[in-house]
Amino acid sequence: MVGRLRLAACLLAGLALPGCLQPAAADPPRRVLSMNLCTDQLAMLLAAPGQLVSVSYLARDPAASTMAEEAARLPVNHGLVEEIFLARPDLVLAGGWTAPGAIRLLERLDVPVEVFPVETDIAGIRANIRRMGEVLDREPQAEALLARFDADLARLADAPPGPRPRAALYEVNGYSSGSATLAGQIVALAGFDNVADTLGLPAGGVLPLETLLLSDPDLLVEGHRYPGQARGQEVLDHPALKALTRDRPAEAMRDPEWICGNPFILRAVAQLRKARLALERAR
Repeated sequence: MVGRLRLAACLLAGLALPGCLQPAAADPPRRVLSMNLCTDQLAMLLAAPGQLVSVSYLARDPAASTMAEEAARLPVNHGLVEEIFLARPDLVLAGGWTAPGAIRLLERLDVPVEVFPVETDIAGIRANIRRMGEVLDREPQAEALLARFDADLARLADAPPGPRPRAALYEVNGYSSGSATLAGQIVALAGFDNVADTLGLPAGGVLPLETLLLSDPDLLVEGHRYPGQARGQEVLDHPALKALTRDRPAEAMRDPEWICGNPFILRAVAQLRKARLALERAR
């Protein structure tokens, strides 16, 4: 309506007044729904009051989300096309792991969807923060968040020259992550070399317990243990693993700070940096 009134005024004036020949800027989305844990958190960091109308149910889970308390104040969704369509969003935020069938169906229903790629490095984190600012029409807020992120990151970048200590990530089912992953980036930012890289697993993979023991890491970073019984977790309680950490430090991952590429990964970097400094003092 505003655009038509502007065009009518220009035609009546018969002049190319400033702005008459330029398309009107699109209105920012007013009903934004996020169906992915990682877009949940970026949106909560940047959205205007009342702009974000729903986040995924995982956003309320403190075992997975760094912003569970903030998410508790918002309605949740379970990523079902029916519930998303009935919520009448004018923008849906999805992630690289979101079910592609759901995205295609939403698009067929003329529901706008923005898919954010999975972040595997600092450049990807910065790109997704900036893009979230763009799609929410909150660019100044995104730039301010980036400035804080960069400043906090610079304060943690103090690894001394010379040989770096070696860290190994060891998670459920014996999985380890290398430098081509977000977890691997956290290890590198904290000033460690990654055992997974030297063993040919830059993108991650299963690391046999025997191979881990022979690699003799300076620091072991263990995966999070969840309540209940799961055979995949039993390897984390293996006696050989306990013997490895008997005379050297070990750290435990807090999944919320390792899962999604956002400024909260710096908490994990700070945790490992503290362990690195302790190793350097012990030498």
